[in-house]
Amino acid sequence: MGKERKIWLNGEMIPEENATVNVMSHAFTRGAAIFEIFGVHKTPDGPAAFRMDDHLKRFEKSIELLDMELPRSINEIKQAAIDCVKTNNIEDVFVRIMAYHSGESYSTVPPDGDLDILILAFSFDPFRGGMNKPVSACISKWRKLHPQTVPVECKVSGNYVNGMMSSLDAKKRGFGLGIMLDTQGFLAELSTASIFIVKDGVLMTSPLGTILSSVSRRTVIAVARAEGIEVIEKAIRADEILDADEIFSSSTALKVWSVNRIEDRDIEDAPGPVSTQLSRTISGICSGSDERFKDWLTLMK
Repeated sequence: MGKERKIWLNGEMIPEENATVNVMSHAFTRGAAIFEIFGVHKTPDGPAAFRMDDHLKRFEKSIELLDMELPRSINEIKQAAIDCVKTNNIEDVFVRIMAYHSGESYSTVPPDGDLDILILAFSFDPFRGGMNKPVSACISKWRKLHPQTVPVECKVSGNYVNGMMSSLDAKKRGFGLGIMLDTQGFLAELSTASIFIVKDGVLMTSPLGTILSSVSRRTVIAVARAEGIEVIEKAIRADEILDADEIFSSSTALKVWSVNRIEDRDIEDAPGPVSTQLSRTISGICSGSDERFKDWLTLMK
């Protein structure tokens, strides 16, 4: 939408080009901008946000983990997100919420004063460029940040340099996705997504502790159990990844994205039956057609 787009900034709806950040701001120079992003989908009752309350709870948690304070209530931020979508008159969008210090700062310690809160609604087609097709993946040479170095469950921009390096490694080697192991050598996650494997019909993923507490991850686990699919959260070795019947990632943009090649092994008939079932069910939930998960949707009106 470019210059026509309106964003919400500190209680006001303003043109996007008027939202600026000091180049010497703490957020810009220290990578300390906290954020959340969630999808808004068309439903028979109107546009509805998917698990917005869960994303906002994690937003609060990230603020707490970095010893910061929100200058506005979560209910006010929630209403601002709704207003942003309505003002821009768009459906099937993503909403990004950010909290950051925008003023000039030369210290590693966050400056005094209130955080800025910015909300942006934008259109993005994750299927453009073939992202709906199965993708290749490799095990990255880069390991997931250890939880004793930074709070890995915090959704803060600086943490994503780790995932950026994993993605660059994969790209250089000719793969679409880079799978990170943790520092103990067990499966962790992708750059911006959770990762699942299937073996003999059993869905497996990493336990919490070394990875982001992903809303998408929780969605897949809850839906799988509701569909009668056995789910195991456990430490997964690299050889188990390489030998999996199915592999897929899950994120806000792509709820289930199947892998058809892992390192030098092709995974035939990807997406497999479990991936296909979960993808179909989650699509139905997002469109408002599955009554079992209606409470995950918040109408944007």
